[in-house]
Amino acid sequence: MKFSWLSEYLANLINASALHEAVIRPFTELRLELLGPQAIYCRIKSTSAEALEHLLIACAVYLLVCLGLYKLTFWLSASVTGVPEERKEHHGSNGDNASNGLRNALQNGLRLRSVHLPKSALMGRVLLVIAHPDDECMFFGPLIYSLTQRDGCQVYVLCLSNGNYDQQAQFRREELFRACKRLGIAESNVILVNATNLPDDPNVEWRTDAVASFILHTVESLDIKAIFTFDRDGVSSHPNHCAVYYAAASLCLANLLPKACKFYTLDSINLVRKYLSIFDLLCTCFMSTHWCILSWKEASVIRGAMLEHQSQMKWFRWLYIYTSRYMYINSMREINLSDVELEMQIHDH
Repeated sequence: MKFSWLSEYLANLINASALHEAVIRPFTELRLELLGPQAIYCRIKSTSAEALEHLLIACAVYLLVCLGLYKLTFWLSASVTGVPEERKEHHGSNGDNASNGLRNALQNGLRLRSVHLPKSALMGRVLLVIAHPDDECMFFGPLIYSLTQRDGCQVYVLCLSNGNYDQQAQFRREELFRACKRLGIAESNVILVNATNLPDDPNVEWRTDAVASFILHTVESLDIKAIFTFDRDGVSSHPNHCAVYYAAASLCLANLLPKACKFYTLDSINLVRKYLSIFDLLCTCFMSTHWCILSWKEASVIRGAMLEHQSQMKWFRWLYIYTSRYMYINSMREINLSDVELEMQIHDH
C-alpha cells in the first residue's frame, strides 16, 4: 500500500504516452506533410479551382437574371394599344385583358419600366448641355431617344465647343447636326458655341463663369424646364466634361437658375459597369432614381447616329458602341443645393 501512489503515477504516465502516440503524433505528422511545398501548392490549386467555379456560376446566374429582367422590363412597358391585331384575334379579348392586368400588376409591384424619368423632363423644354460634338450619341443617346418619343417634349442641345481638336471643326459641326437629326432633334434646336476661350482640348481649363454664362443665357431665352449634363466625374473624367458640370452647379449654388428649372446629371460609373452593355441593368434599377433603357432595336438608332460622326470612328469607337452601357442605358439623378455644396467642397479639397 505504501507504493500505490507509484503504481498510479506509472499508469498515468503510460496512458499519457499512449494518448500522445494515438492522437497527437498523427496530427503532428499530418501538419508537417501539409506544410510541405508540394502540399501547399496542391491545396492552393484545389482551392483556386473551386473559387473560380463558384465565380463562374455566380456570373452565369447574374447574366441570366439581367437578360430575364431586360425582357421583362420591355414587356411591362408595352402599352395595351401596342398589342398587334393578329395577337388579339388569336388570343381573344379575355386573354388580352388578363395579360394586361398581369402586366399592370407587375409594373406597379416591381416598378419596372424602360423609361423612369421625372415629369418635368417628360413634358416641357429640356436642355442637354454637352462639351463636344459626339457627346450626345456616346453618352446621352438613350435619354435623347426617350425624350424625343414623347409628345409635347422639346429637346435642345447646347454644345460648348466646335470639336476643333484635330482641326476638323467644320466636319464636326456638320456631323453634329446630322447625328441630332437621326436622334429626332431639329437643326434649329441645336446650339453650337464657337468661342476661342472654350477650345476642344483636355489640356485647356475652361473658365466656370464663361461656361455658366452660356448655359444661363440659353435656359432663360428658351424657357427651359430641365437641364441634363455630366456629373462631376464627367463619365470619362474629361476635364471639359467636368467643367460643364461645375458651371451648371455654380448657377444652382448662386440660385440663378429659374425656380421651375430642374438640374439633372448623368451618372458616372466604374470601368467594369461601363462596358457591361445591357448586363448593367440590375445595378441600374437598384442603384438609380431615374433611368432610360433601350431595346436592341431602339439602340440601333443611337448607333446609326454615332456613325454620322465619321471623323471620330476609330477602332475603339466600334468596340464602344457595341459594348458600352451608355449606348443602351442612361441613369440620372436630380441635383439639389445641398448636393452642390457637398461636391463643391470635395472639388475645393
